[in-house]
Parts: sequence; structure tokens; C-alpha cells
Amino acid sequence: MSADLTRLVDPRSIVFIGASDRQDSIAQRALENLIAHSAFDGELYLVNPNRTEVFGRPCLADISEVPDTPDLAIITTPAETVLPSLKACAALGVRFAIVFTAGFSEVNEAGQKNEADMKALADGTGMRIYGPNCPGLTNVNKRLGFTFSPAFKTDLRPGSTGLVTQGGALGRTIMQSMDRGLGIGLWCTAGNEVDLDTSDFIDHMAEAPSIDVIAVVLEGVRDGPKFIAAARHAARRAKPIVALKIGKSASGMAATQSHTAAISGSAEVNAAVLQQLGVIEVDDLDELVDVASLFALRRPRGDEKIGIFSMSGGSAALAADMIGLAGLDLAQFSLQTIATLRELLPPFAAIANPLDTSGNILATPHLLYPALKAVAEDPDVSITLFPIPLDYGKFIEIVCDEIIRVRTETGAMIIPVWMSDRTGSGYANLVAADVVPIRSLRNAAKAIKRWRDFGQRLERDEPNWSPMALQAENIAPLGPAVTITEVEAKAKLAAYGLPVPAGRLCRDASAAAAALSEIGGPVVAKIVCAAITHKSDIGGVKLGLVSPDQVSTAWTDIVARAQSHFPDAPFDGVLIEHMAPSGGIEAFAGVHRDPVFGPIMTFGLGGVYVELFRDVSRRMLPVTAVQASAMIRETRCFELLQGIRGQGASDIAALEALLVALSDFFSDPAQAVLDIEINPIWVGKRGQGVLALDAVLTLGSVR
Repeated sequence: MSADLTRLVDPRSIVFIGASDRQDSIAQRALENLIAHSAFDGELYLVNPNRTEVFGRPCLADISEVPDTPDLAIITTPAETVLPSLKACAALGVRFAIVFTAGFSEVNEAGQKNEADMKALADGTGMRIYGPNCPGLTNVNKRLGFTFSPAFKTDLRPGSTGLVTQGGALGRTIMQSMDRGLGIGLWCTAGNEVDLDTSDFIDHMAEAPSIDVIAVVLEGVRDGPKFIAAARHAARRAKPIVALKIGKSASGMAATQSHTAAISGSAEVNAAVLQQLGVIEVDDLDELVDVASLFALRRPRGDEKIGIFSMSGGSAALAADMIGLAGLDLAQFSLQTIATLRELLPPFAAIANPLDTSGNILATPHLLYPALKAVAEDPDVSITLFPIPLDYGKFIEIVCDEIIRVRTETGAMIIPVWMSDRTGSGYANLVAADVVPIRSLRNAAKAIKRWRDFGQRLERDEPNWSPMALQAENIAPLGPAVTITEVEAKAKLAAYGLPVPAGRLCRDASAAAAALSEIGGPVVAKIVCAAITHKSDIGGVKLGLVSPDQVSTAWTDIVARAQSHFPDAPFDGVLIEHMAPSGGIEAFAGVHRDPVFGPIMTFGLGGVYVELFRDVSRRMLPVTAVQASAMIRETRCFELLQGIRGQGASDIAALEALLVALSDFFSDPAQAVLDIEINPIWVGKRGQGVLALDAVLTLGSVR
């Protein structure tokens, strides 16, 4: 666990350094938020050597004049004065400091050096630093604003959602989803994150009693082990994390790095890590709000079914389409529910799921409550989706009031979908009741899918699994790197129990011909040279050799081609290897060391197709049997492995065992593996097993 941040988010006393009432200055806005709009009732000390009074309060000339030790320092002074102020605070014993000031690593190398000195100060004294270059911190549930934002006084809907962002503007965008009914209890956005960072805030919110779900806008992760530990802590505390990762495209990653100087990492690796940690990754801000609002209502089981209640046939049909396209299930109304609806509604109403009450409900709005209650309480309905296609003034206000009433009385999960761009009194009533309307049926279906899938994932969780990346030594390179030959690589794999074909390294043509009788044909001949990784590209591979003359000729031809393309590269000879039977499928598996998240395994369709189709899945190591099974099933090539158009199923169990063995091999520190690629892996039919047909292995030094 990270440090306890209780006195950062809820301090008993504060020293404000750089206090000023100069109109529209950062210090003036921050101080006004604290004095006029916050519920802070502790000691507040103002420091400014050029003022004796600010906002009618006495102002001290120096930090050393503060009579006791504040929990928190807020610093708004120019960049060149920040480090001396921090040192004075540390000398006083201040536990936390928020630095609003910009002009550090986001500007130049001098700013980077200044931040390095701040970090050294934090590490050496134990005083935690929040910022610099940040808009501050907002504890809405306590009505505390340590921020210079003029929007603080309006964005004050408390709630059980915690918000962590690395950018202030996008964070404020999400904060203003309060106008859609989402209550956000605590918002942390620490700018350049010189000390305290996203992981610290996630870790704190995992323990915070008032926070039930954590929403995160993530631009980059500097410290992989710390982030992993925080995410796992939240999972153990049953606090879902909903995350929007910025920097998925090449241009997005470039923008992220210029904004925060953070390591964005590979988008594919980031997505795999988030998934493996149980983080719900979303695609945009709207989805972040939608999904977080569902988790704020209830935790999913994973088998939820949807009931659709509509006053419009078109809306009902569109809702059913979106539910189906999202891969969700419609509930089957019970006979009792159907009987109740038939008794309440006119004969031309569509009494099914989706339910269309018809526009006649406009004339009989009193029937809304019993009809909606019947659907919401149906035993097969977990969520009632209620599309509202338009604003009809007073009538829609009645509709929204009945939604609120049924939700309040039954505790049912009713999700209104406000489809119109016009928001009237009905919409306002939903928001006032902390009901968060979703703004499109597509968004609603997507959010429910994310929510429900989280429940299914919980069933597959392995609570005792611990990633290698939690130990920082598994992330740093082992170096110096040495790529060994295929023969050496396969010998290491075979010694570890991974299946490889029978083969002989032959240093002349006659030895190659003799190897055929020892191994049995047909055989394949391959150049063995550590400098040549793509053997086929230079004609360094010959297949289907069945006679001694063919093998001898192949040896001579392969050596000539290798010497032509790589005249200075020493080669060990030619590998004569038994060919795998025909009819198998080629797969691929490899492990590399990600600079943030450590060893990552990649699996997918093999041979030349791995680069063409990029049909792969990824996991942090170690990979368990459960995870290996999931990796294979996530890929599109799983359909091939299952067998299509009458073809028999492949030996998926043997493939799963190979992935686990590969993970164990890489995880063994005695092997000192930096990088490994097995491509292709021959996967036979069920019962035939698998074979590592080629392997590229790069080693470092043993620790």
C-alpha cells in the first residue's frame, strides 16, 4: 500500500504560501475557493512576504513564522521559489504539499532538474508532493476545494465515484457530468506527478469508505509495479476501476508524451495489462461516465438480462437492436408479468420484451407506474432500459417522476435513455434524484455490456496470482543481450520440457545425408546462424526432403546462399530436422520485457500471418493454465483451432500446456531470458500434440 493520504484530502490545518487577493490570480481564486466556498474549519495560515493582510486575514512574512505544523501546504509562488518553499515546509514537518505552479518538466531541462530535486526532497524527508503544474484537489464529499478552478463552487454533487485524472481540463469535463446526475466524491489530478501519482490516488480511494467506484483518465504510467499494486488493492477491496487510456494511436501517444512527458507504452500492452488487472477500459469520456454510473448503482453478477420498457415502437425496436448487437440478452417476461401488463395496457400494446405501451399512454399516464413496476420486478429482469425518445414537457416530467418512484420503492435498476437533444423538466428531475440518464441507446448497451462482463470476469479471477512485474528487477533489462542459435534455443526449451522436433546439427553435406536415416523423413534443412533470424527470406530453408541426395544438395545450396547474403557471419552448420506432419495449424508465442509492465506474453496465428493479421492476445507473466486458455480463446484463430467445415479440432490442451511451460521457462531467473519468440508452433489434431518448429532466444546475464 502507498502512504495514507487522509490528511492530504482532509487536512486539519493548512499553510497557504503565496497568498494574494489580486483579482483573477491563481492565488486569489484558490484562496477564495478555500475561504468562501469550502467547508474547511481548521487552522489556515497565509504566507506572503509582501503582504500583512489578505482577504482581511493576517498574513505572515515567512513559513518559519507558522506557530504549529500544518498538515498541508498550498504553494502558488513562481517556479524558481517553489523548491525553497518546499524545503522550508519539510523543515517545519509539513506532511503534504500541493504545488499549483507550472514551468517545470513540461517546459525545459532546467524544469526537469527542478523536479528531480523535488522528488529527492520528498524521498529524503517523507513529505509528499502533489503536482507541480496541477489544478489541485477537490474533496466534494467534504466540500473542500484545494484548487484555483472557478468551477469549484458549481461542481459540488457528492457521491460514491472517485475520479483520478492526469489532465485537469478532461478531469473538469468529467466533474461537470454532475449535471447528468453523477456524484463524484473525490477528484485527484496531480499534473506532472513528481511524487504522488495516479497509483497513489487509486490506492487511497481503494480504502476510502465513501468511494465505491474509481474512474480514471490515464495518459501514461511511469511506475508499472506501483500501478499494478494499486489496481490489485482496489480489486481486493471490491472497488471497480473504470479507465480511459489516452494514447492508443501513434498521434495520440505523441500528444500524450508532449503533454505529460509520461511513458504511454504500447497501446496493445496497456490494454492487455488493464484487462488482466480487472480494470474496465472504455473508449471515450461519455462511456467513462456511463459505466461508472452503473457501478455506482450496483455490482454485476455477470448473468444479467435486460427488460425494455418503451412508449414508442421504433424506440423499442432500436433498443432491442442495440442490446442484441452488444451481445446482451433480453429477459423473458413471466406469465404473471404478461398477465399484469395485459390487464393494464390497451389490447394494441405490444406485450412482450421489448414492451411498447404505445402512444396511448399519453392519455393514461397513471398506468405508467404499475406497468413499469411489473417489468422492473419481473424475476428474469435485472435491468430495465427505458428509452425516452423526446421531450413532451409535462408528460415526460410525469414519466421521469414515475421512473424515480419505482427505482426508489423497489430498488430496481432502471436506466433511462434520454434520446432527445432537448432537455426539459423531466430530465432535470432525473438528475436531481441522482438518476444518471444515458444519452443514446448505443451508449447504454455498450455501458451495460462493460458492466455485465465485469461480473463474468470476477468468476474467472485467480486471487493468488501475482505478476512478475511487481518485482522491479523483472522489468529492467538483464543485458548484455546475446541472441543464440536456433539449435541452442531449442536445446534449452527441450530441457525445460517444451516439445521440439528431433534434429541434428550437421557441419557438412555427408553428415546431413546421414542424419536423414537417423531421424526419418521427410526432413527440413535450415541454416544455423545467430545473425540470420529470417531464414526463409534468403533461401536458408528447404522443406520435404526425403532422400540422402536431396538432403546433401540442400545443405550445399543453403550454405552457399547464407554465405552470399552474410559473407562475414559465422555459421554453425545446417539443422536437419524431422518435419511436422501435414494438416496442422501454425501458431505463434513470444515473450518480451515491456519497459513499464515487465514480461509480456503474446500469442496468435503464426507463420507469416502474425504480422499480416495481428490476431494476437497478451498477458503479463506468469501465465497460468486459466490465463493460457483465455488467451487462445480471445483470438479469431480459435475458430480454426476448434475445427471448421468438418475439420477436426486441434490439440488445444497441448497448446495451453506449451504457453504455461513457456511462461515458466521465461520466469526462471536461472535462464536469464531477455526475449523469446517461437514461430511457428505446429499444432496437431487433438491428441497429436504441439511442436516448437522455430525459436529465437535472446539471453542476458543471470542476476
